[in-house]
Amino acid sequence: MNGLDFFHLLAAEFKKKNFSLYLVGGTVRDILLFRPVTNYDCVTDATPQEVKEVLSNYKLDDSFKQYGVMTLKNEGLHFDIVTLRKEKHYKDSRHPTKIEYVKSINEDFPRRDFTINGLYMDSNNVIIDLVEGQKDLENRVIRTIGKPQARIVEDPLRIVRALRFALDLDFTLDKKLSKVMKRKSKLLKKLNPEKIKQEVSKIQTTDDKKKKKMLENFAINSILEKVK
Repeated sequence: MNGLDFFHLLAAEFKKKNFSLYLVGGTVRDILLFRPVTNYDCVTDATPQEVKEVLSNYKLDDSFKQYGVMTLKNEGLHFDIVTLRKEKHYKDSRHPTKIEYVKSINEDFPRRDFTINGLYMDSNNVIIDLVEGQKDLENRVIRTIGKPQARIVEDPLRIVRALRFALDLDFTLDKKLSKVMKRKSKLLKKLNPEKIKQEVSKIQTTDDKKKKKMLENFAINSILEKVK
């Protein structure tokens, strides 16, 4: 069974209990770009405990239940099922100090980083686009949901994530976002350098010259020197 078929099977289980299940984020992005998908990100209006009850016939990993995340692995596929939520107060420049479960994707999408990662797909394969993410996919541009400065200050690691997506997808950075990233790159020093190294290690592009140039332009190489 492929990933989409298994998603539809899971969505049917949620529907029986009057809950919804959506694919979201990079999963939807990669499906639309015809890229291979093995990790499936889902959201639901069910709480973690309700997810456990709906999927009682499956073995779930609830290690991150306190963050609304339940994980299911099936035949080499990885599904993260996350309760729809709002996030508030990023005191450590990485993690919200408060999350609030919600019932609508209209309340969930503002917490997401980039428009191309803000797309949802329902159980009928209908794309729900509240952020013009499909337009940005077509134009091959990385743009934040909301004001760039607010999103980067919330989580400076998004600077590296933006570069990763730009390099791997061969997209361009939105001009406003690029300016904010350069201006706020010093915030990366507040983060654990290992976190930055891990994010950089996910970059899959084979264009080493372009990768090196972009990392230098945003002062990331100097941080990586500390963890070599």
